[in-house]
Amino acid sequence: MKLELRGITKTFGTFTANDHIDVVVEPGQIHCLLGENGAGKSTLMNVLYGLYEPTAGEILVDGKSVSFRGPGDAMAAGIGMVHQHFMLVPVFTVAENVALGAETTKAGGFLDLEATKARIREISERYGFNVDPDALVEDLPVGVQQRVEIIKALVREAKVLILDEPTAVLTPQETDELLDIMRQLKASGTSILFISHKLREVKAVSDTITVIRRGKVVGSADPSASTTELAALMVGRPVNLSLGKAPAQPGDTTFRIRGLTVLASNGQRVVDGLDLEIAEGEILAVAGVQGNGQTELTEAILGLHEHVSGSITLDGKELVGRSVKEVLRAGVGFVPEDRTEDGLVGSFSVAENLILDLYDQGPYARGLAMSPEKVARNAESRIQEFDIRTPSGATPAGALSGGNQQKVVMARELSRPLRLFVASQPTRGVDVGSIEFLHRRIVEERDKGVPVLIVSTELDEVVELADRIAVLYKGRVVGVVPQDTPRDVLGLMMAGVPAEEAATEQTTAEHTAAAATQSTDEGDAGEQPGSVQA
Repeated sequence: MKLELRGITKTFGTFTANDHIDVVVEPGQIHCLLGENGAGKSTLMNVLYGLYEPTAGEILVDGKSVSFRGPGDAMAAGIGMVHQHFMLVPVFTVAENVALGAETTKAGGFLDLEATKARIREISERYGFNVDPDALVEDLPVGVQQRVEIIKALVREAKVLILDEPTAVLTPQETDELLDIMRQLKASGTSILFISHKLREVKAVSDTITVIRRGKVVGSADPSASTTELAALMVGRPVNLSLGKAPAQPGDTTFRIRGLTVLASNGQRVVDGLDLEIAEGEILAVAGVQGNGQTELTEAILGLHEHVSGSITLDGKELVGRSVKEVLRAGVGFVPEDRTEDGLVGSFSVAENLILDLYDQGPYARGLAMSPEKVARNAESRIQEFDIRTPSGATPAGALSGGNQQKVVMARELSRPLRLFVASQPTRGVDVGSIEFLHRRIVEERDKGVPVLIVSTELDEVVELADRIAVLYKGRVVGVVPQDTPRDVLGLMMAGVPAEEAATEQTTAEHTAAAATQSTDEGDAGEQPGSVQA
């Protein structure tokens, strides 16, 4: 199926989100859409999937103009979408989730779940998904849940599949598996519209790349283009993708965690006897698949969990048992993993969000009264310094794009004297140009002598920022390793393999591969005279 977007324009009042966008997705093609946050990619996908009506332009399927009044119309036309945040019911089985909204019935009008299960097994076997139709979704790993979303689209006979940031929650191994699945889908004739900010993955799997900047198509590229060229096209200026930070100069160890245990509401140990320490002027990055205790670790540091035992000390002072306000006043800067829920008050202005942890202190407050002028001046300064794209400091934070909301949180936390900086997913949803800037700001904080703790599921980010890497698995530290540890070793550790064992497995695998290559080369050399003679 061939999909065309011609002159798609979408306006909201005086704001133009999409400006005469043209995109053509050929049958059996993986077409990548690249762009900064706020560039208009999501709006365009919402238009394509029937969630928004275009202000101007048209959508064509196999050369015929179509109009979608909702996702049902898009699905009926052969367009499926896997959202970044999965649209699954956790307490339902795989089969129940797949059947939802496209129920098959048998005599008497009863739900024919067996037919759905058979279809799931058929698709799962064809693409090697290994998905059990009877499994509860809440019991499945994130990577398998994503496969369920893909199966949902294929059961509805999607000919064009939209994948919105599909690797955001996957391990390196799961990412590789997904890229293989995409290639299989392509080989079977399915077209894929692939939205991603990860240039390495885009280059690995795309057939063609369209770049959107500020609502307009600014160019296209082949996967053979360098990451530097793609990044420059995305942001409109040259981008240095290599941080090139100087080696750390660690000072005294001022932050220590000893025997930290955090219990979930059901009594399960989500952090289990964890030990870590960070010196002044050092970045310790925590790697791991999301859901292995990273969230609870960072929230325990801030004082957000009640069921905490063990010790967390900063500058020799105990933080366990202290209130969030006391921890912040002790000099802890904190960037939560979910900015909309925990990092911002969406209805408050950008200016107000920039002083959330200082609103009752000078120079922003005098007694019970705040100083609007000083709050506004601070906002002007931070907006300029951190390149926060907002009409003004008075704009509600909830009206900004995700990347700009993240800049607000980072600007607030990095704009006061710190004794410890903790950032969980510091650049989640941030475009490549802003990632470059935020990474440099984090390193600047390190170079001021501040201990820095980074938690990220982006392995590239971990390797780029870290001076040392701690890998977390089921609430425990599998190992703390140098920054230059091979990615394959880190991947094994993220699956629970201890550091020494992971290094040994990797060395063995390399030796086996080398021996196999040598054997093949020798065999080829032995056959050469015969083939020449022939």
